[in-house]
Amino acid sequence: MTQDVTQDVTQDVTPDQEQADAPAAGESDSSRVERLENEGDIAADYLEELLDIADLDGDLDMDVEGDRAAVSIVGADLSQLVGSRGEVLDALQELTRLAVYRETGERSRLMLDISGFRADKRTQLEALAAEKCAEVRESGRRVDLDPMSPFERKVVHDAVAAAGLASESEGVEPRRYVVILPE
Repeated sequence: MTQDVTQDVTQDVTPDQEQADAPAAGESDSSRVERLENEGDIAADYLEELLDIADLDGDLDMDVEGDRAAVSIVGADLSQLVGSRGEVLDALQELTRLAVYRETGERSRLMLDISGFRADKRTQLEALAAEKCAEVRESGRRVDLDPMSPFERKVVHDAVAAAGLASESEGVEPRRYVVILPE
């Protein structure tokens, strides 16, 4: 069962699929925010225990961003919790989502950031998407990007949609990549 939950949590989400993740019908904004804040609290408790076990110092910041809980850890040197390309951060995010699932029985779309890694990556990916969208418009041909994590693909899909172009993901994990399509 854990394997199925992990697969659901790591699915690539395109802009069209966002409506599928919208709050349940009849859920008020206040109950949605309360549910997401509860997810953040559960995640923070789990991550605090992890930091204690690893004997690492870090401050936790919880927020609700759109339709997901967001937890950030900031501290002196937490690079070992990020990994060279974010792979440790991705794994910690999945473990944290599973901890939330264990407590709530519901799938979580919680976003974890450590030392601003995801925020920096988002900025870089938005710039890459803008550059590649210009290339697609100029050439009239599709552009295939390098393989990316689900988070990275989601950022690119959103940036491409905001630029007025279409994109799709192709390939199979861990080599799944974004294709930006001409108009």
